Amino acid sequence: MRRLDQLLSSLGYCSRQEAREVVKAGQVSVAGVVAARSDQRVDPHQVTLDGEPLEAIDGLLAILHKPVGYVCTHADGEGPTIYELLPDRWMMRNPAVTSAGRLDKDTSGLILVTDIGPLVHRFTSPRAEVEKVYEVTVDHELEPGLVDTFASGEIMLRNEAKPCLPAKLVITSPLTASLTITEGRYHQVRRMFASQGWHVTGLHRSRFADYTLDGIDEGEWRLLPP
Repeated sequence: MRRLDQLLSSLGYCSRQEAREVVKAGQVSVAGVVAARSDQRVDPHQVTLDGEPLEAIDGLLAILHKPVGYVCTHADGEGPTIYELLPDRWMMRNPAVTSAGRLDKDTSGLILVTDIGPLVHRFTSPRAEVEKVYEVTVDHELEPGLVDTFASGEIMLRNEAKPCLPAKLVITSPLTASLTITEGRYHQVRRMFASQGWHVTGLHRSRFADYTLDGIDEGEWRLLPP
């Protein structure tokens, strides 16, 4: 059971002070009965606001289809952020949503956003070895021998002491390939190709763990059960 005003505030609907006015206006019901007080204790799953159940009561998890040109940061000054594509209310949640892993400004594709701390750790911990699939476009024709090179577990990145883990490369056309990796090093895909003499001109993440972008247009998001 939770205080109604604290519940609405933690889910980003309004401040605790504003919750008093929302309740007074008759916008909130509990188990079908209009709420009388903003400080009453309630079962969150029985609360509706303007006739709708509260969103993501047990934690929020969503897929975002990130366009090129957006950055995965809350900081100002680096350009448009992915959070501008999400509902303002999500930024008011406590805790606010953040991304599980990042994509650089010039990379498009699947980003998970959540306010569930353990999920962020689960998806970003080096020990997790979560599979990520990238669709890659390069500047000159790919060579078949790259498939074995990427699978070897011997690719070294500049200024790093350990080689990359084995990765699965599937060449899909002379200038495109699909790459599956289980690490999340800084600019890893671009650096892996650069180490072999190829410049990545286009990069898109099509899968993260078991999640895909099926049915989600660029710049759009889909809420998932956590």
